[in-house]
Amino acid sequence: MRYSLNIRIFLIAALACLGACNQQSKSDGLKPNDWLLKANSDDERFRQIQRQMRGFDQPMWEVGERYARMHEALSRGNTELALYHWEKIKTTIENGVAKRPARQANAEALFLTPVWADVEGDLKSGDPARAWRGFARAKTACQACHTAEKVEYMNNQEVFDLVPPARVAE
Repeated sequence: MRYSLNIRIFLIAALACLGACNQQSKSDGLKPNDWLLKANSDDERFRQIQRQMRGFDQPMWEVGERYARMHEALSRGNTELALYHWEKIKTTIENGVAKRPARQANAEALFLTPVWADVEGDLKSGDPARAWRGFARAKTACQACHTAEKVEYMNNQEVFDLVPPARVAE
């Protein structure tokens, strides 16, 4: 009997709480997943957005994925797809630099300015061997930037094992 009474009290309390929570959600128009809208101020919202956007690690993860997709596209003879990923790599690095301006000097000096347009031209050339040389040049630029940024350990990962096929490497 006592056990049954405790369960009833618990259920009544839980229903009351759910009702109150539901009423609050209806009154402010927010849903439980509106984590950003529930922040107390715009400053707090911006802090939360900045924390969610993180630093340069997420853009570099995307660059690595797109670099691997470039290799796959070139392996299939799909230079248009390789070029698409190359264009997105540029955008991703530029967005990363916006979040971490200290990375800008090396990103521009070693990758965006001297290399990006040349690799773009290689991919647009229609010559598979030239497109693969562009891919190899991109790899060298990435690794040089990692060295300049003092994160050489980044160069020791599987994505940098991707190389042009032997038949076009000459």
